[in-house]
Amino acid sequence: MIPNPSIEVQTSPVDHPSVPAWFAEVVILSQHLATKGLLETFAHQVRLVRGRFGSYEPLDFLALLIGYAMSGERTLADFFHRLAPFGAAFMALFGRARLPHHSSLSRFLASVDHPCLEAFRTLFEQNSFAEGWTTETIGGIWDRQGRRFIVFDVDATRQAAQQRALPCDPTLPPPRRRLDAVCAPGYTGRKRGEVVRTRTVILQMHTRQWIGTYAGRGNGDYQGELTSALRAITTYLKLFTLTPEVALVRLDGQYGDTVAITQLIEAGVHLVTRARGYRVLEHPQIQRVLAHPPTASVTRVNSEEVVEVFDGGWLPLDEGVPQTRIIVARHHVPTSGKRTSVGKCIGEWVYEVFITTLPADGFLVEDVLDLYHGRGAFEAVLADEDVEEDPDRWCSYTQCGQELWQIACQWVWNLRLSLGQAMQQAERREIEWAPPKQAPPSLKAVEDAPREYGRGPWARAFGAATGRFGADAFVLQEDGKLRCPAGSSLWLSEVRQENEFTQRATYLGFRRDCEPCALKEQCLGRGAKGNRARRVSAVRRLLPPPATILRTPMMLGSIRWVDVAGRALRRTWTTHWRSQYVELIPLVEFPQRVFPPRRHPRAIRSHYRWSWPDRLAQNAWWGPPQLRITVAGVPTTLAIN
Repeated sequence: MIPNPSIEVQTSPVDHPSVPAWFAEVVILSQHLATKGLLETFAHQVRLVRGRFGSYEPLDFLALLIGYAMSGERTLADFFHRLAPFGAAFMALFGRARLPHHSSLSRFLASVDHPCLEAFRTLFEQNSFAEGWTTETIGGIWDRQGRRFIVFDVDATRQAAQQRALPCDPTLPPPRRRLDAVCAPGYTGRKRGEVVRTRTVILQMHTRQWIGTYAGRGNGDYQGELTSALRAITTYLKLFTLTPEVALVRLDGQYGDTVAITQLIEAGVHLVTRARGYRVLEHPQIQRVLAHPPTASVTRVNSEEVVEVFDGGWLPLDEGVPQTRIIVARHHVPTSGKRTSVGKCIGEWVYEVFITTLPADGFLVEDVLDLYHGRGAFEAVLADEDVEEDPDRWCSYTQCGQELWQIACQWVWNLRLSLGQAMQQAERREIEWAPPKQAPPSLKAVEDAPREYGRGPWARAFGAATGRFGADAFVLQEDGKLRCPAGSSLWLSEVRQENEFTQRATYLGFRRDCEPCALKEQCLGRGAKGNRARRVSAVRRLLPPPATILRTPMMLGSIRWVDVAGRALRRTWTTHWRSQYVELIPLVEFPQRVFPPRRHPRAIRSHYRWSWPDRLAQNAWWGPPQLRITVAGVPTTLAIN
């Protein structure tokens, strides 16, 4: 005892570790899984032809991964060190007897194959999407015509890894890196490292639920991962008896090419993305729109910069590609000389192109722009994920093992959301995304207008011709010929169709004029022999057909956004259980010696092939309960459910 005048302090030399702060949440979630029959489903559907990891089955290791995701411990070593005094109680919560060693967990993750991973992913999709939610509580966005959409964000996050520099010499064997199976050289962004692993994740933005995760070495396979993401979104909607037309998928510019857009349209979902290229700006329909006043003007909050937004109408991006709605935004080039990282500079403007399939009467151009920029909320959710679970930390150096761990993290995330909603009975939040507005004017092109090409930019002098007479030094005459600085004429030699919207006109001088010319050295490129006449070319662009402005005096309704406070649900749930008292008491009436079920003799076991039930029974809990766990602070509604 330590003397103290105010209080009696009693000490003991006997070690008695405190129960981990996260143990109460493990108790509640494990009992929830057992009540729903998911532990039994795990045991019979997630199977693996195991290697050398003792008498354990995938259920034992899935219990460890779920506990690790809930614990928030920085490493697996810290988790096992904290769990060791309570290993028997932890495994008993999942109906298992012995706690596997951390090396057995490593061998299991290294042995996970694709069928085992996909079986676990299927259970994740079937049992974590709709649990605790209804068609009304999952929220949505209602456009100006009252149509409902559910917003999904698809984006990639990267995990970089640093590797030691190793000597390269023909006399040395080639190096073998333990991260070669999960990482490859690729784009690292702001992260430090030599190799990278890309993980594509899907988020339902109204409930903040994870819908899936798909990873790959290096930069990954964005088209294959997009196909898997669309399949997961379709599965999610089917659980609520919704059609794919309800889904609104937001993506970044990586998916702004014709291949990815065709995938999205064929899946039947709506999309909002940034275009990967800017060739569509040359289309006469876009040129016609840019020649008129902007459809809307938006002022950026941070910089007070005015952005002009144009509705380019519906266009096919390429031959054989369905039509999409093109929206063009432009702002002035920064006067400070700052480099423009997003957009294409043309003259004094910086252009950005956005692609969507949302109807024009439901979402105006400024609404689509706000929807795309709303993807910034996705970055906040990824930051929360890093703080609460950090699924990008390395648990395995194999692709399937690492992805299994990341799916387990997403399952725990979704469980916290659904159980937090059940415990707190939080109401849905509804905001006015955009107020009612007048329908903007539209452009109607004159029918059967002739195709005419206008004069475009002249070819610039570059390479060996730098510093010589450029094409801008030649003057176009009324007769269609060019006059050179020496006064000679160049005639139109060829008009070549470059693409659907542009032609290249080539003008050619006469050899008899160029050979004796006194300005030949200033006109021809460096190293030119001078035995050919001068050529000048210019691009002629297809002129947009004339159009008239149509004004429709119609008032469009407001846009409503409905969601739940996902961060508050998760963090209130976690904080509540980490502050509650947990007590583990050995049962006095438990007999001192309890023997496990008898096994077959060794002579039989040596020639016996274990069935799946036999394997599962090797580490199953046997005998009566040995411990009583008391958890305080459990609401009545949650205890009943």
